[in-house]
Amino acid sequence: MNLYEKSPPTCECEELHSEIIEKKRKEMPDEELLYDLSDFFKIFGDSTRMSILFAIDGEPMCVCDIAELLGMTKSAVSHQLKVLRQSDLITYRKSGKNVFYTLADDHVRDIIEKALEHIKE
Repeated sequence: MNLYEKSPPTCECEELHSEIIEKKRKEMPDEELLYDLSDFFKIFGDSTRMSILFAIDGEPMCVCDIAELLGMTKSAVSHQLKVLRQSDLITYRKSGKNVFYTLADDHVRDIIEKALEHIKE
């Protein structure tokens, strides 16, 4: 629905569908898990972090290279990398004085690809 369409239809019945409600009640994750899931998706809600995730997908990069690619300061990139590391979305390896960052695993790539696919529909 776009901004110019009418509001979605509303349910005007007063009848509850008890079987569906009970089934869904049993399937619902507990509040703590929903909270953690919500926090997880908040990490993806920042375009700078998304840019970094795209940058390091498939090709490990150091802070200097990421900063140059994205037109950011090393300090700003480092801050976002810390957030991504704390969320277990990225990993790193040291090589001499360099630290190279990459996606933690294929799950991160899958989430991004599915979201991008949905947006492009």
